[in-house]
Amino acid sequence: MTILILLPIMAPAVAALVAWAGGWRRRTAATTILSALTILGSGVALGITTHARPVVALGGLLRTDALSVTMLIVIGVVGTLATWASIGYIDTELAHGHTDRPDARLYGALTPGFLSAMAAAVSANNIGVIWVAVEATTVITAFLVGHRRTRTALEATWKYVVICSVGIAVAFLGTVLLYFAARHGGAAGATALNFDVLAACAAHLDPAVTRLAGGLLLIGYSAKVGLVPFHGWLADAHSQAPAPVSALMSGVLLSVAFSVLIRLRTVIDAAVGPGFLRAGLLTVGLATVLVAALLLTVASDLKRMLAYSSMENMGLIAVAAAAGTKLAIAALLLHVLAHGVGKTVLFLAGGQLQAAHDSTAIGDISAVLSRSRLVGISFAVGIVALLGFPPFAMFASELAIARSLADARLSWVLGVALLLMVVAFAALVSNARRILLGSPKADAPPIAVPATVAVALVAGLVASLALGVTAGPLTGLFSTAATQFGVG
Repeated sequence: MTILILLPIMAPAVAALVAWAGGWRRRTAATTILSALTILGSGVALGITTHARPVVALGGLLRTDALSVTMLIVIGVVGTLATWASIGYIDTELAHGHTDRPDARLYGALTPGFLSAMAAAVSANNIGVIWVAVEATTVITAFLVGHRRTRTALEATWKYVVICSVGIAVAFLGTVLLYFAARHGGAAGATALNFDVLAACAAHLDPAVTRLAGGLLLIGYSAKVGLVPFHGWLADAHSQAPAPVSALMSGVLLSVAFSVLIRLRTVIDAAVGPGFLRAGLLTVGLATVLVAALLLTVASDLKRMLAYSSMENMGLIAVAAAAGTKLAIAALLLHVLAHGVGKTVLFLAGGQLQAAHDSTAIGDISAVLSRSRLVGISFAVGIVALLGFPPFAMFASELAIARSLADARLSWVLGVALLLMVVAFAALVSNARRILLGSPKADAPPIAVPATVAVALVAGLVASLALGVTAGPLTGLFSTAATQFGVG
């Protein structure tokens, strides 16, 4: 069992070393794809073998439960699609002179390192280890965001580093305060950082110190999720990062950071009551949906539009977490997976449009459906899934979130969220129509799709459709996580 828990962390770490030693080659890139598949396979195997019984390893430093298994599956699915598409993406970048061999080598090494850090963040049972893993994702992705080394890419990198570093510093202070409260609440030594120990002594934690720690942790990790008021980095970073990296950041990194808040809430609520974090999550969640909806109405850049959509969905997830019921937790986990797959398809398709037009301005892109059937259909299906139309899974997840808000007597929140989502819906439909339909311009360039990107797009479409038709065994996994981390 310990091997299964360690594999999602160690496999991509080994792939990073192989990529650094071997440089950018198809064989080394294939090693990275294999490591992503290993994360997915390990997640599935852990889901089968652990059932509803959490398992710890390495003296309690690592833990697997329904939440960590769900996040490993999300990392594995999105990571496999993104790393597979990376082969064609980097080859195209090399052919067009947008990167060189040393930078391609760095990309090849950092991408699996990114996967390893995220796997460590969701598998850790120690809030100190989680903090280190989340900080590692910031350091790694900073280099990936600035991959092209243009002025705008470097500006986006520094903005990302500064905002997320401030956030993670605030989270560190919250971690220290929670450790202080645990030590004075009866926990011994370094074990005071373990979630199991924190949960056991939560009733004995000093309410004032724990409330301060909880507020700082919410602020700190919200910055990494891209919630208001620390959302400024998100659109810049997503718009400048390579398309597969944007898919990883939007499709899974934001959710990984939010999973930390889900874990922390069980401890904070037990110490100070459920009202404190509920109020905080509702405030930042609704504010994020509001800001994202308004930004979508003025979005003129394809990748920034997708980034604003990610903000909207993270805000909705925060609102669902505020409800905190078993139905809400199960619904938000389904939403996380469905959003991850759908947004990956959109960013990969958007990457091909960027490569063809050497631009992500929506005004420069039109009639995609008539110019490339694969990219056009992929983008259209991704938008339809993102808008929550049946039979896609986000229809079911959003419906369940709405019901959970009503059940939690948060009908006013539901009304506000629905109104803002209608605004975002209209903006996405308008921009998607401009991109997909119309007559092609006389000088419109051809849209070439490398074989590996084509395979990733088709696989993403199949996964998105399959998840919409039935969640299958994942339903039991979501239900178990809801029982462990939900209330009522």
